[in-house]
Amino acid sequence: MRYLNLALLVLFPIAWFAPMMRAALLPIFGMDEISVITGLQSLWGTDVVLALVVTFLAVFAPYAKTIGLALLHFGLLSPKTLPALEILGKLAMADVFLIALYIVIVKGAGMVTVETAWGLYLFTGCILVSIFISFATRRKP
Repeated sequence: MRYLNLALLVLFPIAWFAPMMRAALLPIFGMDEISVITGLQSLWGTDVVLALVVTFLAVFAPYAKTIGLALLHFGLLSPKTLPALEILGKLAMADVFLIALYIVIVKGAGMVTVETAWGLYLFTGCILVSIFISFATRRKP
């Protein structure tokens, strides 16, 4: 489990920069790729409060949880912190929900074309693996 968790320290930053979706007003002119980082850059210019929330959910929460689990696996952190680390993982899953909700809303508007990209699956997979690692760590004797 510890090596799978350490792999997340590399995979999360890749997922943040990977295209999560492609969007365009008219797809014949090409589609813009949107990643967690480009989305955050856009948010910081328009809505600072939402940018803070998304930064916490998409960047800070999953990475802090992964670092915490690594410390726990190597005996540098008390097992009593595991419930708090699990909460961080669940908060990170909320970000995936927000992205999915955004895609559904925009697709329903009918004026914008939105396609999911591989980064959304990578980010979602990282979050789910992190939740699984927490569960497996809790069950470990």
